[in-house]
Amino acid sequence: MKKLTIALVAHDKRKVDMVEWAVHNDELLSKHQLVCTGTTGTLIRQAFENKGIPAEVTCMHSGPMGGDAEIAAMVVRKEIDLAIFLIDDLNPQPHEADIQMLLRQCRVHNIPIACNRYSADLMITSTLWDNDDYVPSDPKYVAFDREEFEKATQGGSC
Repeated sequence: MKKLTIALVAHDKRKVDMVEWAVHNDELLSKHQLVCTGTTGTLIRQAFENKGIPAEVTCMHSGPMGGDAEIAAMVVRKEIDLAIFLIDDLNPQPHEADIQMLLRQCRVHNIPIACNRYSADLMITSTLWDNDDYVPSDPKYVAFDREEFEKATQGGSC
């Protein structure tokens, strides 16, 4: 698998989940560059060190102090290949605008983002990472013309 830059972000009530996921995937993750928000990265680095797993972990600021925004900027610059963001959907976050900005930038710039462990497992193990022939298509932001669509499909529907 080619070396990826993977962003790992987890809200406080999801940090245990993130560390468990990272340790479960430590052999795979240790082959990649990890970019994390501050506390999440510190916890993952400590967990890897405790297991003797060498890992390249770069810590940004904590989320509320701008870490989400720093990672969003990396997404815009195409410096992130994959993002894993375990969000606490049950509690309000004081930096909600930064969270939404990171999610939006991943969608706009076509960066895969997993928001739960299951989707993270599916994405991290995808064979597409090693397929040199696969090039993701850029998102298309064009107006949808229903009349033209219906003409082209002879008014057919599902």
